[in-house]
Amino acid sequence: MSGLVYNKGFPGPSNCAIYVEVSVLKRVLFTVLVASVGFGGAACRKAPAPGDASAAAPGQTGTAGKSQAPAAATPPPAPAPPKPMPAELPDVLARVNGEAVKKIDLERILKNMELSASQPIPPDRRDEIMRRALDQLVTYTVLSQEMRARKVAVTDAEIEGNLKQMQAQFPNEQEFKKALETRGMTVERLRADARVDMSINKMMEAELASTPAPTDAQVREFYDKNPDKFEQEEALRASHILIRVDEKAEEAARKKARAEADEVLKQLKGGADFAELAKKHSADGSAAQGGDLGFFPKGQMVPAFDQAAWALKPGEISDIVTTQFGYHIIKAAERRAGSTVPFEQVSGRINEYLTQQQKQGRAQAFIDLLKQKAKIEVLV
Repeated sequence: MSGLVYNKGFPGPSNCAIYVEVSVLKRVLFTVLVASVGFGGAACRKAPAPGDASAAAPGQTGTAGKSQAPAAATPPPAPAPPKPMPAELPDVLARVNGEAVKKIDLERILKNMELSASQPIPPDRRDEIMRRALDQLVTYTVLSQEMRARKVAVTDAEIEGNLKQMQAQFPNEQEFKKALETRGMTVERLRADARVDMSINKMMEAELASTPAPTDAQVREFYDKNPDKFEQEEALRASHILIRVDEKAEEAARKKARAEADEVLKQLKGGADFAELAKKHSADGSAAQGGDLGFFPKGQMVPAFDQAAWALKPGEISDIVTTQFGYHIIKAAERRAGSTVPFEQVSGRINEYLTQQQKQGRAQAFIDLLKQKAKIEVLV
């Protein structure tokens, strides 16, 4: 679901440093889920709490897990601070088996991070983020060398198909080229990056192809040992129409937005179709679905929206609700009681989750082995 994000920021340290971003719009996933530098959400939904691991748990439907560490547990030691990065970076930052890892590629990663987060790198996290990005570049170089040694290749047709898929994410070719220019890229460079990216991905797919699938017993054991991950809180399904205006906007802009919201509400009270008005007027990413936000538990949305939504009975429409995103009109659809999700409903997702975990561990072990064998010299 697209829309204005409640809170943005740079991600914390990754649990798996397999992810590398070098091309403009493509991320090398190596067939496993890995860290992301992008952010998204609906304009009314809170950002997840830092360190909330429950989001990765299979079977959850937007609710936070209720299990907590024992009160007497000793907190883990704080990680050592990263080595400071020099204010002026040299052209060559590291060498992998003699191959240069260049400043220009690091700068491109950092620029993409800032564009994704819609904010500059926080000064107090500069060293941490730059070190992580440099390590990803080193990893990418190691994998590129292994891919070339194995003579893995992709066809021109595969590359062109991949580029067409990327371009299809934009409304037209002009917007696609604009996105490239924003990131200092060209179609030719993107095509060259895609060739390397796709070849590495093909190598990783081959490397992970023999990963054994979890057994039925392992899937059942995970379900039985993690009951908190399958608790489904009471949830509300609602739709909304957002007339967006910045909370710091001038009075004239706020009055104009409020007048539009009042007019939409008047039409709704007159019997107009909520979904159709959402598609026409709402500035939220949910507009295409008629404003439908799906089910959400108490506390997931920003406070003013949450309070107004949960005060409604199914079928009721709210008055104008003001948040930092603008003016909302909310319609409640139905409430779902809290329950434990049956094993039969989540067994497939648990299987996928465990398979992903096994692939992720195997991929990391493969990369660690390659890095151990390589001569890596970090020059900063």
